[in-house]
Amino acid sequence: MEGWTQTLGAGPLLGIAAAAIALILVLVIVFKLHAFLTLVLVSLITAFATGIPASGIVETLVSSFGGTLGNVALLIGLGAMLGKMVEHSGGARILAEKMVSVFGEKRAPFGLGLASLIMGFPIFFDAGLVVMLPIIFAVARRLGNNVLLFGMPAAAAFSVMHVFVPPHPGPVAATELYGANLGLVLLVGVIIAFPLWYLTGYLWGTYVGRRYILPVPALFGTVDDDVQKNPPSVGTVIAILLLPLLLIFMNTGLDFLDGAGVVDAENETWVQVLSTIGSAPVALLISVLVATFVLGNRRGEHGTALEKVLDSALGPVCSVILITGAGGMFGGVLRTSGIGDALSDSLADVGLPIIVAAYVIALILRVAQGSATVALVTAAGLMAPAVAAGDFSVLQIVAITLATAAGSVFASHVNDSGFWLVGRLMGMDVKTTLKTWTVQQALESVVGFALCLIIFWIG
Repeated sequence: MEGWTQTLGAGPLLGIAAAAIALILVLVIVFKLHAFLTLVLVSLITAFATGIPASGIVETLVSSFGGTLGNVALLIGLGAMLGKMVEHSGGARILAEKMVSVFGEKRAPFGLGLASLIMGFPIFFDAGLVVMLPIIFAVARRLGNNVLLFGMPAAAAFSVMHVFVPPHPGPVAATELYGANLGLVLLVGVIIAFPLWYLTGYLWGTYVGRRYILPVPALFGTVDDDVQKNPPSVGTVIAILLLPLLLIFMNTGLDFLDGAGVVDAENETWVQVLSTIGSAPVALLISVLVATFVLGNRRGEHGTALEKVLDSALGPVCSVILITGAGGMFGGVLRTSGIGDALSDSLADVGLPIIVAAYVIALILRVAQGSATVALVTAAGLMAPAVAAGDFSVLQIVAITLATAAGSVFASHVNDSGFWLVGRLMGMDVKTTLKTWTVQQALESVVGFALCLIIFWIG
């Protein structure tokens, strides 16, 4: 905050953050206070406790809340509308039956996760998960009504791609800060993505899916068999789901070409227009409009009836949007308090091997303040001079880059908006989300770091 300097050290700030997290868990789990109210209340208390000036507290809360919603609300709202159209038309059921016939009932979680890995290459974690949800839910309803068994492997697949594989922002930012070879980071990221997902996403997801039997939430309403008498073809459904994927892939491709100097995004209007069309919110908007025509109008639904179908998609996700925004608010207060800077200063000279130090710093920053991006960029910024001064091979610098990314995903919990997003979309309470998603993210981080160590030793 402008004109204000934090006077508390890393110890007191960490103590306040730990107490705030504990308070959230007690209020939500023990006293059953609504998560949205809890997060807003604890964010306010934390802001006062960390010494943020009273005149700037409301501004901090609102800006953190709004900054998170700016990314999340459009994606979830438009994604829910797209999902509702696919579900309402019978397309989700048709595609689910096709996937089950191809992979078999026992391998359906593997098939969904594999499809999510492929979709996760160009599309961001939250947008990809929302687009895949109607298919996940349809398969889950068909094969026992257990959402975690099918949802956890898919969510983990999107997370792995988002954390370790360019052109996602985290690995790209770390690549730039470390001066790593982007093409090699991409190649190594793709190579480790599948075994990492299989160990920490598929195996863990199927384990918790069989341990915690949770029914499929009614995010897209209930299935009306009368409406589904004239369902679309499998090819039509796949084309509609691939449309946002292709548009976003076009955007990421243009970003890659701009970085390589092939195109000039600053001065070429056509590049700017295509980049805008390929941004996640615009890509989803176009996809919803196409789905409305293809899955609605062409099947004989028009006017008010179609408007009611789309409107019914928004009600169930409002709670998800608000709680996710409030989670971002809490993380924003912790970042404004200066906990990241204080931790960075105290961890800068820890005396560990470079790759271990980069991982540990990113991990601690992630757990302390919630944002994977902030943890990654801060840790990479701290370690970049040491990496530049060291005698490392090109492959070793790539390993350090991905090790930092691995640290930034560790143990998503209540100060991370993604924790609330996954938990609420899959109908989990806080305790179950901690036992399933938080542990998955910790496993993904540790196993990812182990793979990076192997690459470092090879290099």
